[in-house]
Amino acid sequence: MDIEHKAMRTPRHLLVVDDDPIICDLLDKYLRAEGFLVSTAQDGETMRGILASEAIDLVILDLVMPGEDGLTLTRYLHEHSDVSVIILTAKAETVDRIVGLEMGADDYVVKPFDLRELLARVKSVLRRRTRITPLNEEVAISAIEPVSPNAAYILFAGWRLDLGPYHLISPQGEKVPLTTGEYELLMAFVNHSNRVLSRDELLNLLHNRDAGPYDRSVDVQVGRLRRKIEADPSQPQLIITVRGAGYLFTPTVRTVKPTESP
Repeated sequence: MDIEHKAMRTPRHLLVVDDDPIICDLLDKYLRAEGFLVSTAQDGETMRGILASEAIDLVILDLVMPGEDGLTLTRYLHEHSDVSVIILTAKAETVDRIVGLEMGADDYVVKPFDLRELLARVKSVLRRRTRITPLNEEVAISAIEPVSPNAAYILFAGWRLDLGPYHLISPQGEKVPLTTGEYELLMAFVNHSNRVLSRDELLNLLHNRDAGPYDRSVDVQVGRLRRKIEADPSQPQLIITVRGAGYLFTPTVRTVKPTESP
């Protein structure tokens, strides 16, 4: 059975949380037309009720809502479920966007957004969850292409990144969970090890969009990744800040194909 037929038989279930009924209706119709199951909620109480009764794969969450705002709900989702989260923000909400990423959101889309861009972000996050390559991807995410097309896993500084199930294994043999954003950032680094990457380059690799002069989302993701892979995140040795230039991933990277041994 091919992937398309399998995907059609097992559509992913998305939950749109936005207090604007027009946006809920728009995304409901558009995403259903793209083959997804869609539920909508206009407040946190309804969101929690749907999560309790339905198997949700991904939540699309507006940050600015009356009552419980999107940041509060992002924290709730991160603490009480393993569901993926894409936050919707306005261009002026840079601080809230950064806080949302720090709270565990996988990605963000800035309003007003192109529906095709949102669809691409949804597919990218779900690809991380399901390991099924999405069809008709609208925006290429070049950072997640493996260093070697036939690589089984990547080794660096005692760490192992499995490219099949996308598992990160520590030098002590412990599995370290990564959000989609953290995984894509790590792949950007291992694909460009020992090369300084500017914030603009990283944003382009991760999101295929230009960085604004005050966009610090890359710094947030770097900080989160450092807390997971650095022995001392306050004194990083693997991801070095190059003042005025960007970030440098220092380890030697080795890819191991299925037919090779470590």
